[in-house]
Parts: sequence; C-alpha cells; structure tokens
Amino acid sequence: MIHIENIATLSGHQNPIFTVENSQKPGIFFTGGNDKGVVEWSLMTNSFIKVLFPVKSSIYSIHAPIGIPILAVGERSGQVNIFDFEQQKVSATLQHHKLPVFDIKCLCTKNELLVASEDGTLSVWNLNNFSLLHSFKVSSETVRVIAIDPSQKLMALGSKDNIIRIYKLEDYELVYELTDHTLPISSLQFSPDGQYLISGSRDAQIKIWNTTDFSLHKSIPAHLFAIYSICYHPNKPFFATASRDKSIKIWASDDFELKKTISFEKGYNCHRLSINKLCWEPNKEQLISVSDDKLIMIWDVKFDVN
Repeated sequence: MIHIENIATLSGHQNPIFTVENSQKPGIFFTGGNDKGVVEWSLMTNSFIKVLFPVKSSIYSIHAPIGIPILAVGERSGQVNIFDFEQQKVSATLQHHKLPVFDIKCLCTKNELLVASEDGTLSVWNLNNFSLLHSFKVSSETVRVIAIDPSQKLMALGSKDNIIRIYKLEDYELVYELTDHTLPISSLQFSPDGQYLISGSRDAQIKIWNTTDFSLHKSIPAHLFAIYSICYHPNKPFFATASRDKSIKIWASDDFELKKTISFEKGYNCHRLSINKLCWEPNKEQLISVSDDKLIMIWDVKFDVN
C-alpha cells in the first residue's frame, strides 16, 4: 500500500516550470522555467527563499553535482551558467552551443561536465576550469536527455530521432543504438543497481532495457501522452514517472508493476497541465513535481513494504 498526500503547493513562478533539482544542501531545491531566473526554495518551511540569479532566456535544465559546490544552468539560448556557491556568483559562462541546452550531467570519475543540446551534439567540459575538452555529433536532431549508469562506465543519450544511443564513458565510443521507440525520447534513467535502463518517450511508452546487452526486457503503455521524467526513489524499490497527461505514476522497480496513479481524476489535488519534471528529496524522501501550470507540488509518499 502506498499513501500519498500533497503537503504543499508552492506558487510564485509566473510562467511554466520546466525543471527542478535538489541542492547539495539538504532541504533546498531549485526550479527554472520561462521566468528567466533560477529560484531557490526551502523544503523545511515549504517556501520561497530567493531568486538565485537572473538569466537571459528560458531555463530548460539545472544540475547540482554531488560534492561539488556549483549549479549548472542550461538556457534556451544555448548558454550554460555556472553558479559558484562559495563565491555566491556566476563564475563561468559556457557559450559553445547556439541552440537550447536540454540536459546537463556531471561525470565525477573524469571530472567532466556533459551538456546536451538541440544542435544534436554533446559537449564535454573540464570541471576545474570549465574549458571545452571536446564536442561530438550524436544526432541530426535534438539530444534531449542524458543518463549515466551508477558505475559511471556507460552513458545513454536520448534524441528527437527516436533513438537511444549508448556510449562508453572511457572514450565516448558508441556501442549500442536502441530503436524500439516510435517517437522522440523524452526521459532516461538507469536503475540504482545498474541492471536496467528505463526510457520514456513521446509515444507514451516506458521501455525497460537489460544493461548486459541492452536487449528489451519489457515495454509498458505507461501514460496517455509524452513521459517527461523518470525518477527513482532514493532508498526504496520504486520509481516515479511524470507525463504531459497531467499524472504522476509510482511503479515497483522489481516487477515494474504500477502501484499508484496521482492525478486530479484520481481525487488528488494535482497539476492541471503537463508535469515536466520530478525529483525525490533524499532526506525527507518527498517527491517534488513541477508543471506548465506554474506550480510546484510537494508530495509525502509513504510505503507499506512487507
């Protein structure tokens, strides 16, 4: 049994919210969207703290690397801003891409920052001085999402051409192309044990891939419309998905069975427009969702695991 309660609905954004990210500091998270500013929030008081810094265009991606006191923010313009928490200012601006940046991830084992763009490339940056190490073409269309496996040996890139590409992170060699989705890839996540890659697409399907050979383990008609976010619980064997269909779904990570649907139709005070991103707060284990409806919702999720 799973018990869900919406414990807070936070307003303040004046436009759709596209992304949410936990801070390295417990109880703090950040959001970004069409408001042209990174917003800092408190989970301790469920309230607005401040606009961390302004940006010149819409924010599509935010990344806070664990153990590194920075926040990387990707803009519609293609620019990436690096906010240094110790200096309390933007300390670097990465201006390689000319089209929107949709995802950013840190490859800590190599001290590199990875940036995916609508221009179809992935750029790789040195985390020490933020110099560009290299950039390579992934697709003729948008690279929408990056996922890194727990061992940091493999990377999955999801693109608008419906293809998931798997690379070795040692040398960025392409090793697999997964072509079972029929519409653009919009979300990717490796399981915490590294045994599976889960993909979500505009085709409303979740696909489960075995990471030993990237064969298709299971395909699930999970939502009615595009699946924009996949997020594993920090401690328990569950993951959550969010969709343009205005619902959040909770799934078991062992048998991939649906356990709970959170939506207005199911009686919850849920979002009324597309849900664009989820994150689990690792300490309170609360689920945070952001939406085109300009709202942030905090969900208390209790699991009765026998």
